[in-house]
Amino acid sequence: MNSQNTNINLRHLRALHAIRDEGSFVRAADRLGVVPSALTETVRQLEESAGLALFDRRMRPPQPTPEGLALIDETRPAIQALDHALARLHDSAGLRQGRLMLGASPSAVAGVLAPALRRFRASHPGVGLVLHDGPADELAAKVADGTLDLAIAGYSGASALLDLHEIERDPFGLATPADHPLTRLGHPPRLDQIDPAQLVHLDKGTGTARLLAAHPGLPEALKSGPLRVQSTFGQLCLIRSGIGIGLLPRKAVLLFDDPRIAFLPLADLSLERRISLIRPARRALSHAATRFLRICEATVFAPAAPS
Repeated sequence: MNSQNTNINLRHLRALHAIRDEGSFVRAADRLGVVPSALTETVRQLEESAGLALFDRRMRPPQPTPEGLALIDETRPAIQALDHALARLHDSAGLRQGRLMLGASPSAVAGVLAPALRRFRASHPGVGLVLHDGPADELAAKVADGTLDLAIAGYSGASALLDLHEIERDPFGLATPADHPLTRLGHPPRLDQIDPAQLVHLDKGTGTARLLAAHPGLPEALKSGPLRVQSTFGQLCLIRSGIGIGLLPRKAVLLFDDPRIAFLPLADLSLERRISLIRPARRALSHAATRFLRICEATVFAPAAPS
């Protein structure tokens, strides 16, 4: 309300609309859950603040004056919009509607994310769900800027805008075609048995490439090379086609359970990526995201200790 009408509030307007809709003070009072005398006093306060009569009391039952009708017509859209907004708010509180924006690395979807998603969807089918898959750094950036509520990915960076909760660790090994000579050794190969010329590398900007580049136990010859792709999917397609081999986390290699690709643990490589739940550090979660987080804690990892 403007400064000249600070004594007029929602209770007054709801009283005015109820009397108009019900056709009498008695029925309107019953609808509002008050006694008729209280409703009469509410109307008196409204008329006093307005400075003129809003009901013609010479008529039985009292009828709105032209000014009263005008006020009802002009405020009805606001009352309806408020009622609609409150109904949506109650539906969101009960998770009968809403939206959940999630992100996940492709290799984290089936084993990590899917069990929690299954339970959430069974309990709250009215909540819309959008799942983004992609590189971990990209997903983390979307959580930081609010595009995503939460993400599960092998993010290896650090940001004051993000909280990370480790879920599991995924060991690196060698991805090869199923008929590659190294698959017939009968034991895990060593790093010095890898031909650097055969390696298919991920782009330097990816988290996997950064982990490999920073690992002190990996020979420099195995950290970079002329054959480079933008995504793990592209890397696996080349390996499956016999173009080369690659250093990758186990879950990424086994993502499609493709018999044409083998994962070989390496005898002298000790490197893991951390699969983490990524959440905003400085932004409150939506009601839907908070509920999904509770399901994750019960399904895929133990709750984080209070900081």
